[in-house]
Amino acid sequence: MVIHESDTVEFKKSLSLIEPALKSICGFLNHHGGVISFGRMNSGAVVGVDPTDHSLRKLSQQITSRIKPETSPDIRVLEELGKSLIVIAVPEGTNKPYFLDGIAYIRVGTENRVMPPDELKRMILNDYAVPWDDQPCRGGELDDIDAASVRAFLERAQWARRFDGDPTIPVGKALDKLGVLSGGVPTNAAMLFFGKDPQRFFIQSEVRCARFKGEEISSTYLNMSVLRGRIDQVIEDAGRFIEETVQKAAWVTPGKMQREEHWEYPPDALREAVINAVCHRDYTTSGNVQIRIFDNRVQIWSPGELPDGVTVDLLRVEHASRPRNKTIARLLFLAGYIEQWGSGTLSMIAACKRDGLADPQFKETGSDFVVTFRRSTLNTLLEDPELLNERQRGVIEYLKSHQSISTEMYGDVYGCTTRTARRDLSTLAEMGIIIVKREGRLRKYLLNPSFRSLRTIADNCGQNRD
Repeated sequence: MVIHESDTVEFKKSLSLIEPALKSICGFLNHHGGVISFGRMNSGAVVGVDPTDHSLRKLSQQITSRIKPETSPDIRVLEELGKSLIVIAVPEGTNKPYFLDGIAYIRVGTENRVMPPDELKRMILNDYAVPWDDQPCRGGELDDIDAASVRAFLERAQWARRFDGDPTIPVGKALDKLGVLSGGVPTNAAMLFFGKDPQRFFIQSEVRCARFKGEEISSTYLNMSVLRGRIDQVIEDAGRFIEETVQKAAWVTPGKMQREEHWEYPPDALREAVINAVCHRDYTTSGNVQIRIFDNRVQIWSPGELPDGVTVDLLRVEHASRPRNKTIARLLFLAGYIEQWGSGTLSMIAACKRDGLADPQFKETGSDFVVTFRRSTLNTLLEDPELLNERQRGVIEYLKSHQSISTEMYGDVYGCTTRTARRDLSTLAEMGIIIVKREGRLRKYLLNPSFRSLRTIADNCGQNRD
């Protein structure tokens, strides 16, 4: 089995590389733990080291004397391919943040970076401070709360979750009932959900959206918007921005005379990603949730790393809900936006599989968490008028619900000559979209099984656009 360096695995050729190894140990302690192997090349190839008592003692002393708070990782000598390896197993630290010679490092991919000030502050206060969403809003008063929003929320919670809350009670009592009042002052969560102007208190709660030209970030964008308002407002406005901005495919489906436009990305998956970003982001940092739309992908950026105990790998399997902002998550649950079962990422994955897209990519990038949705190859073909004509797009959809089609049937369905039908089908066969099956002198055309297992955006029922 080939192993590679990652956010939890690092290789060092020799013990002379102890200095960068110490940074990795510090980064692992401040992240999700990891393993360092001395005696491996960066490629993973085993070269071995000489594990003398002196070298092991020196390694242990360097770790305990230079990394604070003091830690004692498990150091072992292992044999592989007849050569010795020194392996250090570093657990996730229980007393974060950790410092190497006074500098805190964080693991980002295969790199160790100096921890950003916002992240360092959050980590220092994490074990001692009241959670951010439960803190009283600094400078906030009951007069800053929109009473109509509170009533509407209670009505929605009654309908969505059978919440026992009278929408007609005074605002102060309503906030107390919801657990978002602290000493008579609205909490940060209350201001995000019910404030007349939440961004007056939390400018970081803006959501920034942009449709860039091409496949990379540039100064050239086709559309841009900064979304402000309460949490429910920015969620709905973000959905509208995505709906109005993502590229859509259009073609004629057999049996229908008019071109139809269909969703390019599963709307429910994108909406789930936006809600998760708003819910689970780190509000103690100054960054904004960002929606970045490119020609080939959609990215949802959320400030802050994953909460403690949550890893990228964990997001791909069934897992318990571990929200960073428990009160924000509870209010979104009461409003019917989320389920408190850790199912959001699994829903995104299922929606992408349903619509023939690759699984969404979950990645920690620096101090941000990013979800990336990529276009399907088949959808790209369907959309590009220079690659496929409308008859060819239509027959792909036809073959997804029918076993095969002949040249004669193709001509009948699309009103073209046999020669044109043969040329259209041959082109699709050359592109690998369909395959040819011969039955005597008769040719039948079938959808390539690799495409048959996919659903295109046309299969998602979609919505016709006015």
